[in-house]
Amino acid sequence: MRHVIALDVGGTGMKAALIGVDGGLLYEARRPTGRERGPEAVVETILDFAAELRTYGEEHLGESAVAAGVAVPGIVDAENGIAVYAANLGWRDVPMRRLLSERLDGVPVALGHDVRTGGLAEGRIGAGRGADRFLFIPLGTGIAGAIGIDGRIEPGAHGYAGEIGHIVVRPGGIPCGCGQRGCLERLASASAVTQAWAEASGDPDADAADCAKAVESGDPRAAAVWQDAVDALADGLVTALTLLDPRTLIIGGGLAEAGETLFVPLRAAVEERVTFQKLPTIVPAALGDTAGCLGAGLLAWDLLTDTREAAPTTTAPAQSTGTTQSPGTTGTTGTTDSTDSTDSSEVTA
Repeated sequence: MRHVIALDVGGTGMKAALIGVDGGLLYEARRPTGRERGPEAVVETILDFAAELRTYGEEHLGESAVAAGVAVPGIVDAENGIAVYAANLGWRDVPMRRLLSERLDGVPVALGHDVRTGGLAEGRIGAGRGADRFLFIPLGTGIAGAIGIDGRIEPGAHGYAGEIGHIVVRPGGIPCGCGQRGCLERLASASAVTQAWAEASGDPDADAADCAKAVESGDPRAAAVWQDAVDALADGLVTALTLLDPRTLIIGGGLAEAGETLFVPLRAAVEERVTFQKLPTIVPAALGDTAGCLGAGLLAWDLLTDTREAAPTTTAPAQSTGTTQSPGTTGTTGTTDSTDSTDSSEVTA
């Protein structure tokens, strides 16, 4: 059965899949990233994982993968296949595309940024399917974005497009690691809400999910923390839609798991702020923590197709039989999980 290898590398764990020509998940597996072992060991783990997936395909699907796609965090030079820098993994200038292709006996390999790759999947086969212009924004430890145009993700001239988390929404506000003050991600990310709620509640172990629950139970302190985050997020989103005019805003990540506790006030806040701009549809992400892996698979299929329309467009993973596990790896077939998201979208602070 014709298939590609897809890998989504996070700071704590890696998700992988074999994806069929119809976009169905033929096999899934996970294993720890093991970043405590150092960047060289992480790279070797990625290469070994890919090789094991190739072997699985040969043994269970009757042929080798025809291509591979990998999504990684940090700064990515997708055009040249270089993982330039990732603070959470400690690597610099890793020629990931070349290394993977060599390990996989020369098959073509695509490299992508984790958030943009997740956005690609959400746009083509997830919450943004059918929208010609969309913006995907996962709210997690930080905030990033993926700008979707006709089923493709716009990387920008230098690969930095979509960094909405560093729009300044509160000038002179909280210092950000980027060197500015008052950046959106310091006010509206899951980690920002976690910090604010821990301080307001007096509970150092409280997190963003606890804040959402307290909002639902009517706690006025939680409501104030939550509204501050929603207002900051709405300010950032209105700036983004003024510049980009998306048809759909897709909100994902840990904070989006609050559901209507987030989306009802957020939609109202954005609507209050728009003047001449066209109000986009604001929807939750649909693919959960499989988005990065599915997007990596789409990148791989894109290497083999001349047009987007020839690439997979299904929304429902195909089912298959058989399960295999290797040491340190969990493997399943034809399943999905939405408990987590890519690293930039984790709930934890």
